[in-house]
Amino acid sequence: MIKNIFVVGADDFNCKLLDDIHSDSGYEFHSLLTFDEVKGVERYPSFDGLIDQAESVLGHFKGSIDAIVGYWDFPVNSMVPVLCEKHNLVSPTLESELKCDHKYWSRCEQKKAIPEHTPAFESLDPFDENAVEDIRMAFPFWIKPVKSTDSFLAFRVNSRKELGEALAKIRDEIDYIGKPFNELLAHATVPEHVREVEGHHCIIEEMISGHQCTIEGHVYNGEIIVHGVIDSFNYPGSSSFLRYEYPSQLPQDVKDSMIETSRKIMSHIGFDNGAFNIEYFYDMNTDQYMLLEINPRISQSHSEMFQFVDGTSNHQIMVELALGNKPDFKARAGRFDSAAKFYLRRFADGTVSRVPGADEIDRILESVPGVDIDINIEKGAQLSRLIEQDSYSFDLANIYIGAGDTRELLEKFRKVVEALPIEVEEEDSRDWKQAALQASHDVVFLNDVFK
Repeated sequence: MIKNIFVVGADDFNCKLLDDIHSDSGYEFHSLLTFDEVKGVERYPSFDGLIDQAESVLGHFKGSIDAIVGYWDFPVNSMVPVLCEKHNLVSPTLESELKCDHKYWSRCEQKKAIPEHTPAFESLDPFDENAVEDIRMAFPFWIKPVKSTDSFLAFRVNSRKELGEALAKIRDEIDYIGKPFNELLAHATVPEHVREVEGHHCIIEEMISGHQCTIEGHVYNGEIIVHGVIDSFNYPGSSSFLRYEYPSQLPQDVKDSMIETSRKIMSHIGFDNGAFNIEYFYDMNTDQYMLLEINPRISQSHSEMFQFVDGTSNHQIMVELALGNKPDFKARAGRFDSAAKFYLRRFADGTVSRVPGADEIDRILESVPGVDIDINIEKGAQLSRLIEQDSYSFDLANIYIGAGDTRELLEKFRKVVEALPIEVEEEDSRDWKQAALQASHDVVFLNDVFK
């Protein structure tokens, strides 16, 4: 019997991966609001309004509703448990999802379960000038909204002056996400100490550093299973990602310890029948690691890497869990031994004057095998008006590459960058290309470090 699976925030790139995985599996995927409807707008819509729109779509559907899934951050990953509860479908509880997603609540739970891997933190009301005087943490530190996506309004502050500049921007823009996040909180049972730290509040966190990596896993009926460990690398001198690389090159004992910590925290918060990914920083000098954040979903940024290396994307895990089935994910059954997602970024504002056409992208894919390209901008776009960008750069395109090892990944990346015709007016129209090429040469090979 055909299973009808509704995808919240469906987009062409990820739907292609869903269709590739399940084309012969008796699954039929339906869009439950598009990406543009839930995220691709200058402001987030009302959370309750999105739930009402989704309910209208589901209410007019004539067949069975067998699963509701989503692979994006807020509001998508929060809509899924709300909708699943209404339709008696398999999903983590909303409260367990929020213990990951609400940064302050999450830190409180981490401090209870894994204090040795939890950085110091404080809550802050950015609109209360007296609260700034009560900050106990010494500079430098990070300040960010208690709910943020893609490092939106996240700032490293080194001084009182920088804190004032960050707070001015936060006060001006936090309502963009704070208002719909508060609508979400009204659906949940939240303890009083967390309810006081609502969507217009911030969290301050001590600086943590080292090599960044991500544990991605899932929970099925209480059994916590890790299906991948991914390394993260930034542009030199920046907090903005250059690439994710899979599988991780960290020593096995370090990965094993992080996996055990991940099991401990996910068990503590009661997360079940869903996927997660947890980001860590590992300090190789002290052999210690700290937890950065927990995301209660698969990372769609990892999906094509899993497909390159394992033969199927992590979307399969998401779908099987939503149907109440134990995922059958076969590792290392793909075409390549290594894979990466690269970010092409520009570090200054500008107007997009040229993007590659479909025929130009096809020529690049033909000349460099094992590559996929996802362009995130349109001609005429003003970069500073793009949504969900980090505080220091603009994401122009993503390049997914499969290869034999890190060196081949970087070689393929350079070929794609040289061939990709993206132009941005104002300042130097090639600065994104120069930054990407320079970063691809300024590389530390972890296999060499850990020999």
